[in-house]
Amino acid sequence: MGKLFPEIQPNQTQFMRVGGDHELYVEESGNPQGLPVLFVHGGPGAGCEPYHRRFFDPEIYRIILFDQRGAGRSRPHASIEQNTTQSLVADMELLRERLSVDRWVLFGGSWGSTLSLIYAQTHPSRVLALVLRGIFLCRRGEIEWFYQQGANQVFPDYWEDFVAPIPEAERHQLLDAYYTRLTGSDEIARMAAAKAWSMWEGRCATLYPNDSVREFFGDPHVALSLARIEAHYFKHDSFLAPNQILRDVHRITNIPGVIVHGRYDIICPVKNAFELHRRWRKSELFIVPDSGHAATEPSTVATLVRATRDVSRFLTRGHAS
Repeated sequence: MGKLFPEIQPNQTQFMRVGGDHELYVEESGNPQGLPVLFVHGGPGAGCEPYHRRFFDPEIYRIILFDQRGAGRSRPHASIEQNTTQSLVADMELLRERLSVDRWVLFGGSWGSTLSLIYAQTHPSRVLALVLRGIFLCRRGEIEWFYQQGANQVFPDYWEDFVAPIPEAERHQLLDAYYTRLTGSDEIARMAAAKAWSMWEGRCATLYPNDSVREFFGDPHVALSLARIEAHYFKHDSFLAPNQILRDVHRITNIPGVIVHGRYDIICPVKNAFELHRRWRKSELFIVPDSGHAATEPSTVATLVRATRDVSRFLTRGHAS
């Protein structure tokens, strides 16, 4: 991994009650009076990790992490009830109000980039800047590329393990087949599907094999929430209108942003970042030449840390209006 800021512990943690039975895990670290930044994790369903605090200078930033509905330490685990994009946006806005934050920076990768963009398009006056990695626009073609036909041609060996839990007769609609198993009552089939789904993503996430990334995706707790919640969202088009993010880019036209994307990202091809950047006039695009999708790849880490430094300098000079 590239050079992150030193390890830090949270200043405080809490559970925040939101809609239905959901309670979200929330933590703060860094400077309590600093520039507020919200880390928006991927998946959906992946949850936060301790190293996520380390993309930010703790003397400058008030670092806020939260696990989205059903993910990480949030409760109930792996729940897809009342779990939609709109509910997550509402949770983020409630969190902002509860923490008495007027405006904040959003930092999100993969699904975290999706959710950050949707939040910013919904509440543009509350966003100071965006730092986004591995752009995922949640279009039908992107789902088909990774879960049906496309990425399998790059990783045919990993693909064999991905399709193994699904009978041949159902492989023409793999998302539907996985959704059936991941939401079914057969616990053994559900866990087998979750592990295969999650490991497919973990093995494709980096340019070079990375044991720590694979261990994270192979953890049963992570695999179940990631697979169930991702399948739930993708089955329902992520609860978005077709091409909604690019359609609504005009809503964030005055928000500055940094886009970081690995050249060899197989999960979310770099074309996504290029299309977003072309429509978002206040964005900067950095295509990392020796990285795939994961946030942990050394050159991606270095680029993201530089971005958070640059954003803090820009905003503290008084140019946030």
